[in-house]
Amino acid sequence: MKTGKITFDGVPVILAPMEDVSELPFRILCKEMGADLVFSEFIASEGLIRDAEKSIIKLRISEKERPIAIQIFGGETDSLVKAAEKALESNPDIIDLNCGCPVKKVVNKGGGAAMLRNPDKMVKAAGEIVKVCGDIPVTVKTRIGWDQDSINIMDIALRLQDAGISALTIHGRTRCQMYTGAADWNVIASVKNNPAITIPIIGNGDIDSGEKAKQCLDMSHVDGLMIGRAAIGNPWIFNQIKAYLKDGSIIGPPSIEQRVEMCRRHILMSVDYKGEKRSILEMRHHYGCYFRAIRNFKPFKMELMRAMSVDELIKILDKIISANS
Repeated sequence: MKTGKITFDGVPVILAPMEDVSELPFRILCKEMGADLVFSEFIASEGLIRDAEKSIIKLRISEKERPIAIQIFGGETDSLVKAAEKALESNPDIIDLNCGCPVKKVVNKGGGAAMLRNPDKMVKAAGEIVKVCGDIPVTVKTRIGWDQDSINIMDIALRLQDAGISALTIHGRTRCQMYTGAADWNVIASVKNNPAITIPIIGNGDIDSGEKAKQCLDMSHVDGLMIGRAAIGNPWIFNQIKAYLKDGSIIGPPSIEQRVEMCRRHILMSVDYKGEKRSILEMRHHYGCYFRAIRNFKPFKMELMRAMSVDELIKILDKIISANS
């Protein structure tokens, strides 16, 4: 797969943009575990152009995580263009436009999946961002349509291609599905296999194992696979998928010791990245996922959720190992 000047060997396995998940420390861990490309958390265009601290911190990039895509969202073309220009100051490898987030607070402001109801605005915004980004490739992530009665991804894909984007990621659900039901990989396949489509198509939705990745790839022939929720607390999934796609090899699940060590590193890196208080709060999204396979984890989870210092968290992690050794 080739996007702009970036070339991947074979089919890249990609970390999806996820709010409060795909922040810099987690991206580095996923990169170490085989992710070929990582996406930032989505960043509000209005926040970027106002230099809001929460938005600006999301622009931080480490050389360890390249190639890295910065994703922006918003409902106004002018703001999106200015936000793209601001994001370029961080020297990302890709700028991505979020046209798929289904969350109400984003949609109500005309951003994310709301763009599916206004393809003219989506295409115009993408085209204007392409103009200001020069040699930096611009990509778009979206869904197959607003609802089952308005699946318009084929028309959108063709128009975005004409607007100059370098790749398109398609999540195989409608906005109204949110994250329920099953992703429709048949629709993704129809876009990929349209002879008029020449840009890379990246498929997203429900990939949670090497077997599922191969199934989706075999039926769609997409150029790349994006992993979202299945990567939370599970950065090992990238190497697991790549091994299975290569020769059918199955890499077993990580041991408790490996889970604890990864979680420990995640906590410490997060503290270095954005401070102890904020990191402790945001890490609460991850504990249940890191230790989903451990029996009788609930008491430890409650302790982790109540902990108010890094020292407390490390002691609890040590207890998890002791209790399971």
